[in-house]
Amino acid sequence: MRFKVRSECKYDNTSKPSRWVETSLLPKGIPGTAAVDLSCVWHDLQYMVCTWRPGENASSDTNYTLFYWFDGLKNHRKCSNYSKHQGIFECVFNLSFPKVINTYPAISILIRDDSEEIRPLCASKNPTTLVKPATPRRVTLSKINDEIYVEWSASESFPGNCLFYEVEYHNDDLDTAQIIKVENNFTSVPGIDPKSKYTFKVRAKPKPECYSSKFCSDWSEEKSIGEKTDSAFHFVLIIAIPLIVAISMIILLVYLKRLKILILPPVPDPREILKRMFGEQNEDSQSCAKDDPVNAYDRLIKEEEIHSLVLTETPECITSEKENR
Repeated sequence: MRFKVRSECKYDNTSKPSRWVETSLLPKGIPGTAAVDLSCVWHDLQYMVCTWRPGENASSDTNYTLFYWFDGLKNHRKCSNYSKHQGIFECVFNLSFPKVINTYPAISILIRDDSEEIRPLCASKNPTTLVKPATPRRVTLSKINDEIYVEWSASESFPGNCLFYEVEYHNDDLDTAQIIKVENNFTSVPGIDPKSKYTFKVRAKPKPECYSSKFCSDWSEEKSIGEKTDSAFHFVLIIAIPLIVAISMIILLVYLKRLKILILPPVPDPREILKRMFGEQNEDSQSCAKDDPVNAYDRLIKEEEIHSLVLTETPECITSEKENR
């Protein structure tokens, strides 16, 4: 903090005041340890979210504490809902003003640590510049004739006529989207293509005459109505139908050919039958002719062998008898 002091004559307005004398009061703590990049957003006029990063010279175990106050608040308040993600601190606290007031007082914020080595951070925020409406909910679509009616839930936290809405929609057959600005929580889109699919989403913005904020709400969940014929499905059909027809024709031809054979068997050629008959007889006669001499020869050999045995056995018996005698 910097102070300047000068003196003046109390009753003599003609005399000039003295020159300024300056003095400074340095904050406690090590330079570079104070919180940096403080950012606050007032969500739906109900709660505020403040984020900041630790100072470059602050230790990793530094525990920052946020305090806030404004005119009309008897005592300063401490934020107790802390979180830390990827080195960024966040604190959420409820903040609301009476609806009867037309202007919002400035909010003073102090961020410090219990250690005297950490420098404090002081900031003053204009709440009208931090307003962010809530995301529109319950978006409904209905189609009557050639019009699509869109309706969504309006915020109950904002005064009447302090918000306007942007409705973005696009035909899925086209790449470009169109935006409609409306002040009510409903609208209609005429002249639609009944054979196309339409997708809608909505967001809210504060009016400049009510708030100086540049924040707008997040887009609502996308809602679609109508049906779109998938081009990929068309492509698959174009390829699949001829292929199925071709396979069916091949199966049908094979089946008809087999059916024809069963119903109308082929008439045998008489010449082939005669040729086979006479050919087999000739082969049998030739084989018989070849086999007969061999069999006769074998039989003759066997007879000769038997006859020779008979002739040889008879003389031996006679000689043996003569010797015995």
